[in-house]
Amino acid sequence: MRLFVAVVPSVQVVEDLSEFVEPRRQHPDDDIRWAADEHWHITLAFLGDVPDWKTDELGERLEAAAKRQKPFELRVTGAGAFPGVPDARVLYAGIRDDTDSLQHLSMTTRAAANRAGVTVEGRKFTPHLTLARLRRPVDVTRWVRIFDTYEGPLWTAGSLRLIQSRLGEGPGHSAAYTTVGEWDFLG
Repeated sequence: MRLFVAVVPSVQVVEDLSEFVEPRRQHPDDDIRWAADEHWHITLAFLGDVPDWKTDELGERLEAAAKRQKPFELRVTGAGAFPGVPDARVLYAGIRDDTDSLQHLSMTTRAAANRAGVTVEGRKFTPHLTLARLRRPVDVTRWVRIFDTYEGPLWTAGSLRLIQSRLGEGPGHSAAYTTVGEWDFLG
């Protein structure tokens, strides 16, 4: 299974951000593929392909990490791009986390995965929600300026999810996501 560990925003947050994003989706641009609202999440650890026989231990270790975590407040605000604004392949909304809980949770979930024998892929953790992917490197200065004006409602992150991604099985040949485990923060 192709898996990642994430925090998913509340329904209120998704609805508010969707209202802001929707007019931008109406402008046709062949280079931009807007992410579906139901795909919005904050990836803490991308695990890639994980053998089925490792998922039970992985789940147990992620559950233990979630039980140690206290719920914490987040806000979607600001914007950015990977690898950078002048040559973007991903446009994202930023996340404000005044307690640095996401950074800590990313480290603990990555450690939990490693202890379960699962290799964590990816680079330095940058909390974000992917808004769009670009078919080729594009200067997204104007998009970043637009999304920099957005500040969403405060919400309390209260759980951790293990999500399966199936490439090419979603709408428009995007990925389809299925939650395969969810654990509350009990801290």
